[in-house]
Amino acid sequence: MNKIIESAIVLLIVAAITLVGNRIGYGFGIIEALPGMAVLAGICILGVLAHRYVYKLPTVLYVITIGMIITMPGFPGNDTVAAWVSKVNFLALTTPILAYAGVGIGKDLPALKKTGWRIVVVSLFVMTGTYVASAGIAHVVLKFLGEI
Repeated sequence: MNKIIESAIVLLIVAAITLVGNRIGYGFGIIEALPGMAVLAGICILGVLAHRYVYKLPTVLYVITIGMIITMPGFPGNDTVAAWVSKVNFLALTTPILAYAGVGIGKDLPALKKTGWRIVVVSLFVMTGTYVASAGIAHVVLKFLGEI
């Protein structure tokens, strides 16, 4: 139960930071985006609870599944949920999440130091591969759509 409370507290902090970033960066008012953020936080809490009490599948799998179900056509209130969540910009969500990941890595700095220079080489290859693959996919899609 302690882990669930800890997850809820972190989630509330991330939600607050996201709402502020959403206001500053994308112009959606905090009150305007609050219902969407509440829905997203609720989905995350349900995912954490499902991981704890249903079956030990990854929490993200539960979160994605719940999110897909409640926004599926035919699900009661799906249009309302989609409208609320559309007021929360995806990039506003990534900022606090990446900051939290950075803090998490910083806490385990001795383990990171043990990996040495090899992690830099691997990171460069991963970033380059991701960039090239993304550019390739974008090119194919734009070519297919007749934009280029």
